Amino acid sequence: MQSPLLYLTELFVLGIAAQWLAWRMKLPAILLLLGFGFATNLWVDPTRIIDDSLLFPVVSLSVAIILFDGGLSLKLRDLKTTSSSLIRLVTIGCLITWVLGTLAARLIFSSWELAALAGAIYTVTGPTVIGPLLRHVRPNPAVSSVAQWEGIVIDPIGALLAVLVSVVVTSSSMTQAAIEVVYSLLATVGIAGVLGFATATALIQAFKRHLVPDYLQSSVLLAAVLANYTLSNLIQAEAGLATVTVLGIILANQKSVSISHLVEFKENLGVLLISVLFILLASRYQFLELLELGWQGGLFLLLLIFLIRPLSVLLSTRGTNLKRNERIFLSFLAPRGIVAAAVSSVFALEFSHLATSDLAIDASVLTEVEKLVPLTFLVIVGTVSFYSLTAGPLARSLGISEQNPQGILFAGADRFVREIAVVLRKEGFRTLLVDTNYSNIAAARMQGLSTANASVLAEYARDQLDLAGLGRFIALTPNDQVNTLAALEFQEVFDRAELYQFKPNVPEKQREALSRESKRARYVFSGGTTHARLRDLMEDEGFTVKASRLTTEFPYPAYREKYGDEAILLFVIGENRRLRICTDEKAPPPLPGETVIALVPDLGSGKTDSVSSADLAVPATPQAETTRETDV
Repeated sequence: MQSPLLYLTELFVLGIAAQWLAWRMKLPAILLLLGFGFATNLWVDPTRIIDDSLLFPVVSLSVAIILFDGGLSLKLRDLKTTSSSLIRLVTIGCLITWVLGTLAARLIFSSWELAALAGAIYTVTGPTVIGPLLRHVRPNPAVSSVAQWEGIVIDPIGALLAVLVSVVVTSSSMTQAAIEVVYSLLATVGIAGVLGFATATALIQAFKRHLVPDYLQSSVLLAAVLANYTLSNLIQAEAGLATVTVLGIILANQKSVSISHLVEFKENLGVLLISVLFILLASRYQFLELLELGWQGGLFLLLLIFLIRPLSVLLSTRGTNLKRNERIFLSFLAPRGIVAAAVSSVFALEFSHLATSDLAIDASVLTEVEKLVPLTFLVIVGTVSFYSLTAGPLARSLGISEQNPQGILFAGADRFVREIAVVLRKEGFRTLLVDTNYSNIAAARMQGLSTANASVLAEYARDQLDLAGLGRFIALTPNDQVNTLAALEFQEVFDRAELYQFKPNVPEKQREALSRESKRARYVFSGGTTHARLRDLMEDEGFTVKASRLTTEFPYPAYREKYGDEAILLFVIGENRRLRICTDEKAPPPLPGETVIALVPDLGSGKTDSVSSADLAVPATPQAETTRETDV
């Protein structure tokens, strides 16, 4: 028998390894997590290490934390134009999914009871999978808001629906079943509303009055979440998921205290829990058990993806303000995740325990309950694989997102930033300038640039700006602290590799210490240029921003010879119109055929780089590679 210590260590190491590999390979982490879990089953039997009586309470508490973290990401203002669509999806759409899912589940189960339970479980989606998918696809705000809200709100609703089905199955008469269903429904709603609101109010007041020190706030919040979940479930089965979701939504939308540091803690904890849970649950089963479901399992999965989900979305959102292409996209976005795995595991265990009870339950229910969890993992693997591969291309074909967005969100809109944005716009890249200085914003608008007169540190900048087509963030304000803080804030929006800022204007030794301790973004432009240096070059020495296309007759060495070592590389436009942002890190020199955007000395108006006749023959298009310098 393997040591429990060694097994638990394996879970943590494999979980984080899967997350990292998924990031490197651009794959959904859940696929690798499940793969590692099934592989773990080859050399260890988890059921002999961790007893079910301990496992499932741990799983339930972990799911509660994950759903609470999801609730913290939901903003009520996002529902100004999409609330009707969301309400219909989680009510009418959920009902359609359950009914059709029950009918389809009869392919697997001979009893209607288990088919109805399976249909209820598969009404939930996967917020832990939808979130990363939305960040990767970057659909328009309307679609993103609906998908994010549905992925979180539907989980407690689906879990409650599964509870109601189990109540009907275990009831001795239809009258008793009806009474218990109504009681369970009302109790869950009441408990979630009262307990969630009361706890949120108490936490807000405690933090606002500084009754809890900063270093304890995350721990107090975590304890409150777990206590709410457990207390709710003790009063009413599976009411805890609804309670923690309500608690998270209330805390996320209050304005009395800042919870940004708490959100970061919960996100980190959520990633760790998801990594461990998927491997832990998957390691309890062999991959071959999924194949034992036969063609019926495959057909059920196809019906779930291509018939049940599209019908539920298209019918429930008909007549709403969602556009046709947005409804089609949502019809093919319903990956199942950790909540489905956890709920199915818990109910499978509960139904198996009924075999020793005195309840009069059809024997077929007890004999077929073992199929429920393998079917759930088949649904998870199938839906995650399908939606991960198709969401991006589908969104781009429907015109609600862009492939590999190359645009840039700039913090700051002074003269230097405006000149950069003008050149990038001429080269076909979208830019958005955010600044609190209205004079800068007015000047940018006079040049036809997209702007927002707001603080880049404000919540508005992260949640309300239209970031479609924007894949990078560069903080170029004169204030080094603002640049660093802004890069930190936008970690929730962009990958850290796509966050850039000016090098702080401090002595080198102090800068090195700062980089080691708190650097949150890469230092932008060749040499890691400071704002003060660029200002001096532009205002005192007449430098300007220019775009130049390199050729075999005019390679990078000739470019350097012409403009000298003082020229500062800003961007390089390579193959497939991919924009590379220059940094203080070493990088290969630009090649012939690439376009260089740099801050260079003004050598006189009308002067262009040397180009070949073949280069001049390239036909011009709105986004074609230019053969001459663009002088701003």
